[in-house]
Parts: sequence; structure tokens; C-alpha cells
Amino acid sequence: MQRSPGSPRTLLGLDLISTGVLLLSEDGRILYANAAAEHVLQLSRRQLTAVALDAVLRDAHRLHPIIERARTMGASFTEQEIELHLAGRTNGSAKRVLNVTAVPVDADHESGAALLLELRPIDQQVRIAREERVTLQSQANRELVRNLAHEIKNPLGGLRGAAQLLEAELSDPQLVEYTQVIIREADRLQALVNRLLTPHRLPRYTKQPLHPVLDRVMAVIRAEFGATHALRADFDVSLPDVECDAEQITQVVLNIVRNACQSSAAVAAPAVTLRTRVARQVVLARRLHRIAFEIAVIDNGPGVPPEYRDRIFFPLFTLRKDGAGSGLGLSIAQTFVAQHLGAIEFDSEPGYTVFRVVLPFARPADEARLNEGTT
Repeated sequence: MQRSPGSPRTLLGLDLISTGVLLLSEDGRILYANAAAEHVLQLSRRQLTAVALDAVLRDAHRLHPIIERARTMGASFTEQEIELHLAGRTNGSAKRVLNVTAVPVDADHESGAALLLELRPIDQQVRIAREERVTLQSQANRELVRNLAHEIKNPLGGLRGAAQLLEAELSDPQLVEYTQVIIREADRLQALVNRLLTPHRLPRYTKQPLHPVLDRVMAVIRAEFGATHALRADFDVSLPDVECDAEQITQVVLNIVRNACQSSAAVAAPAVTLRTRVARQVVLARRLHRIAFEIAVIDNGPGVPPEYRDRIFFPLFTLRKDGAGSGLGLSIAQTFVAQHLGAIEFDSEPGYTVFRVVLPFARPADEARLNEGTT
């Protein structure tokens, strides 16, 4: 006869805990899951009850050592920053980074459980730490590149002017062709320098709906890639207006979507989705926001190799092999998002890459005063 999971008072106490709690039977089946565990595992209590842990987590075997140690030693054990994946899902949304504690339960405990498993999600802390590390490094690299751009800009103008003067004195068309090469290359470098220096401008905030901005981005992308890619817009049109600089956000999303189309071009049936959703309980610029505006760009390309993931936002870094990329698209996107006190992050594996841009609906009051004082 199957024993009851426990008294209502006991289970109510577990339901009030902010970390996920599972009660496991001797054979590894879930007897009880609290509300936080439902959120972590993205399954309802009804779906979790009486199910084996292996059926919920693809790599539940990674938990077996601490479970066995807890049972054998009769003491609690914790595994830090363990990466697990939800069963039945193959994309980046299935990944969970958790601190997991296994606690043995007395044999005569009213729940009938042999083990309590506590799941403490640290995905957000890991993302914040990674984001801060990459942001600091990117800022240092951008400052270096901008200083270099300033040094290049002045002599570049002189070089172009000298080539034009020289061309006016030449009578041989073949020699004029060489001066045209100098002028064209000087113009190309001037455009590159201008792009490196552009992100210095502060956002010009206005409160507005973002979906018309995203519609314009999709129109541009369809004109460029509509013949080769399956392009999809998945918008939650109920989202409120956002206080932002529409021009900068357009450039952010355009850079990311174009990058997704280029990176997925080599697969058999390239597909890119632009999606909007509400993000809940997110930390942006060290502030907790109850809700925020999330823009996600999803592609089915080969993904970002693990060894390059900490460098993907660095200026002049590109994964393109054809030499056509400037390596500035994601760097500029990160700069604009940071100026909006938002966050940009990504998850990637072969066949599934998602870049997320998360923006506060309204700029903080102190940021508003700062910008008003500079206009």
C-alpha cells in the first residue's frame, strides 16, 4: 500500500520554501514536489508525482553520487553549480544550473520518503557573473579600439586628400586607377572608424510600442534573406510600451537577426524566429525588475563553439570565415543595450541558438535625471 506523502501542515511548510524541494521514495520516484520545484522543472505537481527522477531530468545520473553518499553516510551532501537538462526537450530552454542538496529522511518519517532533494537555481547568478565579466572585458576592448580609431581618423583624412591632389596632377589613366584604390580604401576605413565611434551617443528616450520597430526589422530581413530562410515573428502584442531609443533598439535587433541569418545560412533549412515575451523577476543593472520586455532571436544554425562564447561580444571578433564580417554587430548591440540598462545574453548548442535582449519597461528615475541633465 502506497503511503501518503505527508500531512497538510508539513507539505504547506515545504510549499512556502523558495527553493525547489522533491521528496523521493526508496526506488527514486518522486512522492512530492513543492511549488518552487514545479517552476524549476517546468512541470506541474500532478505530472511529477510518482515519476522517476530519470524521466524528469535527462542527466539525472549526475545526481546519483550525492544521493548515494547521503543515503550511505546518513548526512546531507551538496553539489555546486551542476548543469542539468529537462527530459523531453532539446533546446537551450531545457538547461538548468543548480546547487543540489540531498538530505536523507528518517525511515519512520510520515511522508514515506527516503530522501529530500533541494534544488536551488543559480542560472541567473551564473548569467549575471558571466555577463559582468564579459561586459568589463568588452568595455576595456572597446576603449582600446576607440582610442585606436581616434588615432587613425585624422591621418586617414590627410591620406585621402593627398590621393585626390595626386590624382588631379596625373595624366596617365593607369596611375589614376591606383589613386582611386587609395581613395576607396580610405573611405572604407573611414566608415569602419565611424562605426567604432558611434555608440558614444546616449539614448534619446521616448515611451512607445516596440512591435512596430520589430516589424520594420523583419521587413528589412525578409528583403535580404526571405528567399533562403524561413523567417517567423512570434510576438506577444499585449506587452506594454517601453521607454527606449527606437533607433538604437532597431540597430540592436537588426544586428542580432542578421547575424542569426548569416550563421544559419549553411544548414539545410535555415530558420530564424524573432519572439517577444514578458520576462519575470530579472536583474538588470543590479536592480530586480518584477517584469521586463524580452526580445529573443532564435536560429537553427551550428551554434557558437564553447571556446568562443566569452569573446562573442568583443569588438572586431567574428566567426565568419568569408572575411565579410566586421565583428562589430554584437559589440554595438551590447553597448546600446547596456546604455538602456538592459541585458543581452545567449544560449547555444548545435541546431539551437537564442540571443535574448531584456529591457526594463521604464528607465530608473536616477537614470532619467542623468540624461535630462545632459540634454
